[in-house]
Amino acid sequence: MIGIQRQTIRNVPVLTVVNEAKQDQPLPVFIYFHGFTSAKEHNLAQAYLLAQKGYRVLLPDSAYHGERDQDLSKDELNFKFWDVVYQNLKELQDMKDELDLLGLIQDRRIGVGGTSMGGITTSAALTMYPWVQASAIMMGSPKPVEFAKELISGIEKTGVQLPLMTDEREDLFESLKAIDLSEQKDKLQGRPLFFWHGDADPVVPFNHSYDFYNEAIQYYKNPENIRFLREVGRGHKISRFAILEMVNWLELVL
Repeated sequence: MIGIQRQTIRNVPVLTVVNEAKQDQPLPVFIYFHGFTSAKEHNLAQAYLLAQKGYRVLLPDSAYHGERDQDLSKDELNFKFWDVVYQNLKELQDMKDELDLLGLIQDRRIGVGGTSMGGITTSAALTMYPWVQASAIMMGSPKPVEFAKELISGIEKTGVQLPLMTDEREDLFESLKAIDLSEQKDKLQGRPLFFWHGDADPVVPFNHSYDFYNEAIQYYKNPENIRFLREVGRGHKISRFAILEMVNWLELVL
């Protein structure tokens, strides 16, 4: 039977989805981050299907989301977007360290994935953590610098005045370069990487992931290790088809 356990791992609220008969055994692990303004419970479909395949799946709540909500206004939360991504990256290492300490990762088989902001977190993690064995980026951008510039431009076109001075913006862009996978493709190291993106996405530009894929495939000696799934006419919402394809692909590579 697949069980859902509500836990706290290094101060991070997490749902762990796993076969109850094997919950204390080392298993391949997949950590999946939710999107902006979402919460861990919204990704139970992915987690359940992966758990059926034999994985231990962790669904964390990001800072200011889910159980960690602080009643921020929409604008206040928007201004913390990149803070949340950076916090995700720190907490990803914390969760991995705790699982290692408990001996719950089988043969170093650990993957990372996420939706939208969670996909952005995932691509950034590939620049930082060589221990990530496989990844799934669901309608996320591997180009955080370009995405940040487009976000700021889009907000300003609505007439909202951002509290960022020019030098603060440049500092932000400079800091994001360190986690910009599009500028560090050598760090892919042939690791299995799955993309899904709807080509009518109005939130995270489809071309960010699609163009990256077409550039990154040349870094793979085995091109089967990188896959891009385009869904025609799909907006910023993951389909059941996308979830099933992600789960089936991960079973082959992780």
